[in-house]
Amino acid sequence: MTKLRTSVSAFTLTAAAAIGVAGSILPAFANDKLVELSNSEENWPMTGKTYKAQNYSKATQINAENVKGLRPAWAFSTGVLHGHEGTPLVIGDKMYVHGAFPNPTFALDLNEPGKILWQHKPKQAPTARAVACCDVVNRGLAYWPGDGKTGARILKTQLDGHIVALDADTGAEVWKMENSDIKVGSTLTIAPYVIKDTVLVGSSGAELGVRGYVTAYDVKTGAQKWRAYATGPDDEVKLAKDFNSKNPHYGQFGLGTNKTWEGDAWKIGGGTNWGWYAYDPDTNLFYYGSGNPAPWNETMRPGDNKWTMTIWGRDIDTGEAKFGYQKTPHDEWDYAGVNVMMLSEQKDKTGKLRKLLTHPDRNGIVYTLDREDGTLISADKLDDTVNWVKQVDLKTGVPVRDPEFATRMDHKATEICPSAMGYHNQGHDSYDPEKQRFYMGINHICMDWEPFMLPYRAGQFFVGATLWMYPGPKGDRQNYEGLGQIKSYDAINNKYDWEKMERFSVWGGTLATAGNIVFYGTLDGFIKARDTRTGDLLWKYRLPSGVIGHPMTYTHKGVQYVAIYYGVGGWPGVGLVFDLNDPTAGLGAVGAFKNLANYTQMGGGVQVFSLNGKNPYDDVNVGEWTGKQGG
Repeated sequence: MTKLRTSVSAFTLTAAAAIGVAGSILPAFANDKLVELSNSEENWPMTGKTYKAQNYSKATQINAENVKGLRPAWAFSTGVLHGHEGTPLVIGDKMYVHGAFPNPTFALDLNEPGKILWQHKPKQAPTARAVACCDVVNRGLAYWPGDGKTGARILKTQLDGHIVALDADTGAEVWKMENSDIKVGSTLTIAPYVIKDTVLVGSSGAELGVRGYVTAYDVKTGAQKWRAYATGPDDEVKLAKDFNSKNPHYGQFGLGTNKTWEGDAWKIGGGTNWGWYAYDPDTNLFYYGSGNPAPWNETMRPGDNKWTMTIWGRDIDTGEAKFGYQKTPHDEWDYAGVNVMMLSEQKDKTGKLRKLLTHPDRNGIVYTLDREDGTLISADKLDDTVNWVKQVDLKTGVPVRDPEFATRMDHKATEICPSAMGYHNQGHDSYDPEKQRFYMGINHICMDWEPFMLPYRAGQFFVGATLWMYPGPKGDRQNYEGLGQIKSYDAINNKYDWEKMERFSVWGGTLATAGNIVFYGTLDGFIKARDTRTGDLLWKYRLPSGVIGHPMTYTHKGVQYVAIYYGVGGWPGVGLVFDLNDPTAGLGAVGAFKNLANYTQMGGGVQVFSLNGKNPYDDVNVGEWTGKQGG
């Protein structure tokens, strides 16, 4: 599974060996360069923009006072349909664009926008599509800036389970590794994540019984450094000797097998991670969430099912976990906990400055932890309509459940809020460090749930539940609208400053800027700008297709641009993109979004905006052919 392809050049392997002892300082050099790039408003070099994953820009050329003047500057089609998640990357004069299956990648010239400098179009087995859970999406690219010995890299994942390194200047394939085996239903949709000279990649396929893991590869050679599983023996889960020493009540050792699972169920127990990462250079820990246990039918897997549904803090060099907090022990609702981890430094209610991690979870709770040791600080409902849980006990970290909304065999549970889609899903949200506010895109969807028994068969869906989804209590259930919200959240004071309803889920996430603006896209095909202070709608623009990605911004030659992918799809769009009509199809999504096709259709590309549409083509000679003319 981890066989290195022959595309790794002899030069690369020789150079890696030749670095020797001197190489020990090179990862730090590369990391410093990536941090420098991320702190510049001219670049967007990673998901979340910086290691804190705040999706925040200090740029103010576009602001609340003039955002009404935003106009299209230029656009680019990826040439593929289906859902376009994540954001492009911008480094210097290049924009790197990715697409859904078959996962093309393009390097575009920002001096002549839309001009393709190179393109990588991999050939993949079409069977990968058959085992993709929720559309054939991809969440983005990663960039490694080089270390003075080895050139810069673009890292990408493919649906067929491969992670690939490309030369950032030429697009040439440098190495390719098989991370996931599609024969057992394991695919890749996650954006890789670069720290030092390591690239992290997760896994997908919990709905097919895939045992989840995160893997670290050498960014230069593709050699595997370590792999950590979500379930299993402690050495395979890679628990540090002091794991959860500050919070032993979370659980510590010997819990990943038959103490919290029945028999060998942990071997097909899910816990994949296909969401987002964050990293703190001071602690040397990276943060992410493991997903739902398999199957969805809770009767088939008694116990707490550790360590699925867990917020992890792992050492990037060793992979060892310093802490793990399981949010939803023995999950009954597919509340996969892979969502965004946003890092901040804020004073708690006692006035102590703390290093925090804030995570809006599928289960309808937004958690804030001390990211140094995993201590739970707060756990607030994303909306007051969350009903499966009454509250989270902050001393134990355990959710106090309402048995009325439990799921079990021979029973159809109704009016569960949130649905399996969660009140928050894959969207990458934002944090304004000046205002100390989080801006979160929310799903407002509830469900009925009826489980059934089924056997495990490798490579086949292993769910065991039928779902019916519909708008939450604040929505319009007659017309199936009011399925989303956007909110401003104060984690320290446990309150929401404002909230606004949307026709459909705010699936893709948000971008906050120092110009007092929060940008986001909508499933029905708009990019919108709201005032971060009030929530007032300031501007919107109709895109060619619905949005499931999140916006980004960059400044090029003195002009600030805002860019966003369009291309409806993902879990909420499966009915539209695969032409499904059964309301229980698409794991319940088809019914919830049955009206989406009345507002948008498939597409795929990136749209870029600036004030008054200013762009390099204002000079009409840019891009013109200057060769031999007729006459």
